[in-house]
Amino acid sequence: MNEQQQAILDELRALYPDAGPELQFTNPYETLVATILAAQCTDARVNQVTPAVFRDFPDAKAMAQTTPEILFPYVKSCGFKSKAVNIVNACKIIAEKYDGAVPSTLEELTQLPGVGRKTANVVLAFSFGVPAIPVDTHVFRVANRLGLSDALTVEETERQLMDLIPRELWSQAHHWMIYHGRRVCHSQKPDCENCTLKPYCKAAHLDHMINPKADAKARAQKRAQAKEAQG
Repeated sequence: MNEQQQAILDELRALYPDAGPELQFTNPYETLVATILAAQCTDARVNQVTPAVFRDFPDAKAMAQTTPEILFPYVKSCGFKSKAVNIVNACKIIAEKYDGAVPSTLEELTQLPGVGRKTANVVLAFSFGVPAIPVDTHVFRVANRLGLSDALTVEETERQLMDLIPRELWSQAHHWMIYHGRRVCHSQKPDCENCTLKPYCKAAHLDHMINPKADAKARAQKRAQAKEAQG
């Protein structure tokens, strides 16, 4: 880690000393369900929905007994019906294979329907205390803009951050970047003029805005166009 990167982490820690999960959950089952629902949905919306879900389906075995058609009206405001399908099917596996207990390894979690690395890492970090850096859209954007990573995929961003940041700070650093992305380093209109990280930020000294998700999509389109032109 160079001095500039250390300064960035120190400033993020100072800005958000109390950063933590904004999703509301109390156990691994609730963490899993809430995080699946939070994909492409705000935490505030999920927090409005989950009390009724957890009241009527209090654990994985109870959820396994219902159907996506029954669950979907509860979670409809969080987006796609596929979320209800994945939650029910994941809980069926948990009930049958793990006797209702959410598994506690990355390999087992990512075998569940609707559970990618980000969701699995959230469950590991905040239900099982396993150090992890879940890379959502905010972490992806902020890490690459600040210069903590330089990657076009969330997977590579995760690997670079794990190599850079001390393991004991992984989960905290994840929240620091989420808070900064939600409050200052917005996707389309980052508030650079009022950002105390500006002196250290890679993107602030460029003549274009870094948006890694859009950059990755643009490069993929160029590769596809080049391949089509060749053949």
